[in-house]
Amino acid sequence: MKQQPLSLADSKPHYEILDGLRGVAALVVVLFHVLEIYSGGDHAAQIINHGYLAVDFFFLLSGYVIGYAYDDRWGKMTLKDFFKRRIIRLQPMIIIGSIIGALLFYFQDSPALGWEIQQVPVWKMLLVMVIGLTLIPVGKGLDIRGWSEMHPLNGPAWSLFFEYIANILYALVFRHLPKIILSILLVAAAGVTIQYALTNPNGDIIGGWSISDPTQLRIGFTRLAFPFLAGLLMARIGKLRYIKNAFLIASVLLVVLFSVPRLGGADSLWMNGLYECFCLIIMFPFIVWLGAGGKVRGKKASRLCKFLGDISYPIYITHFPIVYVYMAWVTNNKYSLAESWPYGLLVVVVSILVAYLSMKLYDLPVREWLRKKFLK
Repeated sequence: MKQQPLSLADSKPHYEILDGLRGVAALVVVLFHVLEIYSGGDHAAQIINHGYLAVDFFFLLSGYVIGYAYDDRWGKMTLKDFFKRRIIRLQPMIIIGSIIGALLFYFQDSPALGWEIQQVPVWKMLLVMVIGLTLIPVGKGLDIRGWSEMHPLNGPAWSLFFEYIANILYALVFRHLPKIILSILLVAAAGVTIQYALTNPNGDIIGGWSISDPTQLRIGFTRLAFPFLAGLLMARIGKLRYIKNAFLIASVLLVVLFSVPRLGGADSLWMNGLYECFCLIIMFPFIVWLGAGGKVRGKKASRLCKFLGDISYPIYITHFPIVYVYMAWVTNNKYSLAESWPYGLLVVVVSILVAYLSMKLYDLPVREWLRKKFLK
């Protein structure tokens, strides 16, 4: 009997709290990037020091939600159906993120940051934009910014590159594996994560955004492996437990974990690596367990979680081109945080507004049209 593609009516309800937590983490990422320029490239001086771990939290959420949403649907869903659904969910905002990056590119000139933007020919920038629409990474030959990013117009798109890889591996391999094999792979991934975090020369797991450097690719796959597998396994095991005020507790825990200052000095880099392993292997799964088992009480809390969940992906994939402009402006004028923080706050507000408008006016209508055209 021919398998029928899933319709909108087949969609499972969202975990409201997990949606809200994704939004909280996305807002922390925006703040992290806005404040990043004041650290002078020193990881130890970064405000909201561990905000970059939000990416690892996203990978964990992704594994959990994909396992929950799709594990029991393969009897009525083909590989083609799965990939169509994931492309429809992810690709429209990747396209708009690349376009926004192109529109703002020539406002980001900053020789002090190594951004010789005005020397980049328009045709080359447009070529990078078109490639970015597909999420195909670029190498050194198209590194038009000079930061060795695989997506120079919109840096955070690197994590979506790994998100797609995770989706492909799930559909082709992971969904077939029993829990015991997933557990073995998870333990191995934890070992790789711990080994890298405790021995790498930077004392952290920052990285993954370049294909030009094999070390960066290793970091990307290392950051992806444990959280995504952990999320899948948690979704299959279940055994959730209701905790009162789960959204508040989980949100506070996330913000605190992201905000902990750099641990250890130059002679004890392992301390910071150990802390990051604690976050990745223990606390993030615990927070997802809290959120998945919790319930939202009241219409206001429900609306807040929905709003945060709705803007989480749009703000993550559209905010950085705006932040690039802010970084260039702060650096070119040599502004301190005390002098420029109101404008940094404005960047956050504008990023939220751009994300919301992109979602309402573009992402939702486009996805609805694509669903009707390709999923029914």
